[in-house]
Amino acid sequence: MSTTIERMSPADLESALDWAADEGWNPGREDAAAFLAADPDGFLVRKVAGRPVSAISVVNHSESFAFLGLYLCHRDFRGRGHGLAIWNAGLAHAGARTVGLDGVPAQEANYARSGFVRHGGAARFTADPGLRSAAATRPARPRDISGLLERERRATGVDASRFLDLWFRDTASRRTLILEDGSGLAAYGTVRACRAGAKIGPFLARDEAAARILLRDLAAAFDAGPVSLDVPESAPGLRSLLDGAGFRPSFSTARMYLGPPPEAVPESYRSLATLELG
Repeated sequence: MSTTIERMSPADLESALDWAADEGWNPGREDAAAFLAADPDGFLVRKVAGRPVSAISVVNHSESFAFLGLYLCHRDFRGRGHGLAIWNAGLAHAGARTVGLDGVPAQEANYARSGFVRHGGAARFTADPGLRSAAATRPARPRDISGLLERERRATGVDASRFLDLWFRDTASRRTLILEDGSGLAAYGTVRACRAGAKIGPFLARDEAAARILLRDLAAAFDAGPVSLDVPESAPGLRSLLDGAGFRPSFSTARMYLGPPPEAVPESYRSLATLELG
């Protein structure tokens, strides 16, 4: 039987997201288009006789940084080398770039064997807060996006503009909200409806007061049940706020890098955009 590694088509990516849903990753309803916009050549699938068996994304965000995610092997084809083959193809796509990933604890040792080193981590906080919007925020407009991209570059140390430029634009199931005050931009965040509930990310607020307002409006944007945020260890303020609001950590990930990590500016009230793209 013929075996190939190919660039994913939109249909292939939807299949990979279905696999991710089966593994409990709970993708957003409209993730695929924004993911592919980041780096369409970075989404790879291995096929046997035309059937997808393993997948990976290694998105080259910039000339110096890539992010690895969606590393999956169909359960019917595990233990046959398909995972390793797609892993090697993904890393080859990154070239000499630093590669980041968010790995679950069970896989951390495997990633370390490939040279990845842990630099902090994140926890997913989830609750069904039943919050009502105070209508204190407003939707992001096209003219806001360049400023949001710059804030994300500073907070993460990564220029992920190709991805975030589309991520920050509203769709039927994704919204970005902004909070402003007399000093300018106080907070912003994106919420998207997922296979179950909703996820918020990225989320960035100047202080606790702004974070509370933004969290309330984002959580109320969709009547979708439980709401989750992936919060890095470097954001103790947001972790404390979520704990006080009834959010509880459901699982953790290790942020690991192959190569020197990007130079980020820590923010106490921040969540990640998505574990798949950083």
